[in-house]
Amino acid sequence: QVQLVQSGGGLVQTGGSLTLSCAASGLTFSDYAMGWLRQAPGKEREFVARIRSGGSTYYLDSVKGRFTISRDDAKNTVYLTMNSLKPEDTAVYYCNAQAALRSYWGQGTQVTVSS
Repeated sequence: QVQLVQSGGGLVQTGGSLTLSCAASGLTFSDYAMGWLRQAPGKEREFVARIRSGGSTYYLDSVKGRFTISRDDAKNTVYLTMNSLKPEDTAVYYCNAQAALRSYWGQGTQVTVSS
């Protein structure tokens, strides 16, 4: 079965950095667009970043220039490197794999940015 296992996250001070990882299994990773979304308390889940199988990337405006999404198809892993973190980046972050009508989710990982 398909599994997306996330790692990374935690508590960091404003201006700090974190890298999230999401390792996929049970699917042909290179066929999937991979993304990161987040959900803050009391808010809806929102798109953060996405990388297509060809490497094209897309970002939420508020994270452009601070976050970088990358993928390693040999390791079936997608990463989200987050720099210059702000308190408003505090949320549970989810990775997502999507191809046509198929969509899979990671378990979520908490990122907390203290002011």
